[in-house]
Amino acid sequence: MKLGYQNVYRDPLGYPEWYAKGLPVEIAPAGLSGMSEKPETRGPIYGWAMIWTLLGIFAGGMALNLTPCVYPLIPITVSYFGGRSGKGQLIGHGLCYIGGLSITNSVLGVVAALTGGLMGAMLQNPFVLAAVAVILIFFATSLFGFWELQLPSGLMQAASKSYAGYLGTLFMGITLGVVAAPCIGPFVLGLLTWVASMGNPWLGFIIFFTLSLGLGLPLFLLAIFSGQIDKLPRSGEWMLWVRKLMGWVLVGMAAYFIRPILPETAENLVLATVALAAGLHLGWIDKTKASFRAFEWIKTGSGITALVITTLMIGTWVMQGPGVVWQPYSDELLPEAKKLKKTVIIDFYANWCAPCRELDEVTFHNTEVVKQSKHDFTMVKVDLTRKGNPDHERLLRRYKVKGVPTVIFIDHQGNERHDLRLVDFLPPDQFLIRMAEAKKRR
Repeated sequence: MKLGYQNVYRDPLGYPEWYAKGLPVEIAPAGLSGMSEKPETRGPIYGWAMIWTLLGIFAGGMALNLTPCVYPLIPITVSYFGGRSGKGQLIGHGLCYIGGLSITNSVLGVVAALTGGLMGAMLQNPFVLAAVAVILIFFATSLFGFWELQLPSGLMQAASKSYAGYLGTLFMGITLGVVAAPCIGPFVLGLLTWVASMGNPWLGFIIFFTLSLGLGLPLFLLAIFSGQIDKLPRSGEWMLWVRKLMGWVLVGMAAYFIRPILPETAENLVLATVALAAGLHLGWIDKTKASFRAFEWIKTGSGITALVITTLMIGTWVMQGPGVVWQPYSDELLPEAKKLKKTVIIDFYANWCAPCRELDEVTFHNTEVVKQSKHDFTMVKVDLTRKGNPDHERLLRRYKVKGVPTVIFIDHQGNERHDLRLVDFLPPDQFLIRMAEAKKRR
């Protein structure tokens, strides 16, 4: 059997401080006691999570084409491309247009990520998390139609000018974000907030480059097959529905940001409430109409999808069952456990740490793990979500904790079993193996 752990070190002071030191942050093979000194370098989002994230960003970029500020520009842009003689020129201008879009958005993404080291550290503060959530909801209200994001008229006029040649096409792509700012601006600003929180310039570039592809590729393909443009639905009230959809995406991002400062019950309730409200609003409460029949199916389908997601979230939470009962650390616990000849398990945890939450939600809610923890162990949790607790700082130094999650096993004689120390998520069956090892007399 081969075990492994991901994002090995998570500094108790937060990921940005650990990452800034150039210390190992990612995947390495592991057994019960060893760790590789040369872990592979990966980003905060990778594997299937990266693929699904980029697909979602690409779909979001395509959806932005359906907003009231961009959709009416499609015939103008397509006719501009269509006026070029020959497929070669048309493809060249199309690539310049997408390149212009990519330059603007990717630069924004990289700049946001470069300034995100400070922001990432600040995001451990519950007041900052709440402020970010408020900002995202504020931008969402713009997409819901409560106010309009307006840029200075001079900037709008400069961006609306057209120039000849490939440089003119490049300029069109660069300035699309300015022309369409009232519709796509709030969504892009919300995405920038999220990218800044991760503090990874490469990831910021990839995310906004993907957004640009989603925004520009449909126009490029329509230009190549310009004879199909007549089959597009006419501009109309339905585009306002698309804006509201993007608004709910921002509300969902706001709910995601405030998760670490909420109790577990409230966290699940908030996310389920957002999904339910979005589904009811987009599917049935909103009375937007369209001239094409598919729109009603799209509305109903989005509503049903949101309701299914809500049901799954609530059902999973309800069926989860009771978890491990934890005690806060005190100096009396270890001598007491030693008298009772019980093994102590200490979990160094933080709400902003994804594997910590996974351990809590999966492993520490497993029926057998809960049962054994009640009878044979003293379970202690050290919550490092908020800094400044001197007792916690002392424990970090005492047990040489390099990051979270860290789960340590202390035998009945009061000595740590270093071979059992855990530094990442472990499934219940493998965690039970460690519990069995910890109970053996040495």
